[in-house]
Amino acid sequence: MFQWFKRNTGSVPGEQSETKHQMLSGEEKLGRLVDRLGTGPGNANAHASGSGPTHVIVVASQKGGVGKTTIAAHLAVQASMAGRGPAVLVDTDPQGSLREWWDARKENDQYKEYALALATAKLDDLPTRLAELRRNGATVAIIDTPPAITASIQRAIEIADFVLIPARPSPHDLRAIAATVRLARGAGKPFLFVVNGATPRANITAEAVAALSEHGRVSPVILYQRTDFAASMIDGGTVMEATVTGRSAREVAQLWECVLAQISMRAAA
Repeated sequence: MFQWFKRNTGSVPGEQSETKHQMLSGEEKLGRLVDRLGTGPGNANAHASGSGPTHVIVVASQKGGVGKTTIAAHLAVQASMAGRGPAVLVDTDPQGSLREWWDARKENDQYKEYALALATAKLDDLPTRLAELRRNGATVAIIDTPPAITASIQRAIEIADFVLIPARPSPHDLRAIAATVRLARGAGKPFLFVVNGATPRANITAEAVAALSEHGRVSPVILYQRTDFAASMIDGGTVMEATVTGRSAREVAQLWECVLAQISMRAAA
């Protein structure tokens, strides 16, 4: 079933990054947003030090509808809940779905404990944005990318510390993922597959994991298809805040720990 995917995930040379990036307007506003972070548990000390690295996580896939925005938003909130903030979301998708969610969250008092900053940027301007985030003490930057494979997406991957590649367990989605794998390999960046929107006890989920594992590390945490993901995001929330002890909340928490372990292991090497 997945032979096409297996044949089309070879390495390709990475394109050279641009050496000059245009400065975006609104940098001071971004700084003020980051300065207001640190109100949640564990955030204040991390922000005050300003000396630690900013871990840059890029969520990327050529295929639309694989859950990039949902995963990016949930991981940013989970990072803050786990005391790893300040976490900042960077929206490079022209569709603006992440901004709509963030706007709703900003207006909802029940989510103020885990405040997030959001920066919007063109992919060409990411180095400028990330430099500003580092100066303002952000410890985690999670970049949501548009559903396309372009030279700009490659530049986002090239400046990442880690690439998370969501995949739904279907042949069509796995075919689309091959281009993202080639970009990550070409840039020499560590990446992790995460199976998203899976159906419990479905054979195709196990087949997808097996196919993906031939070409890279697959998260042991699978995100299953549940309505609580969409329902929780309507008003700017997440499944962790809607139902703390729910299955979806546990999956997100475990996925964050898996991503963090991969980043920490690479940083220590």
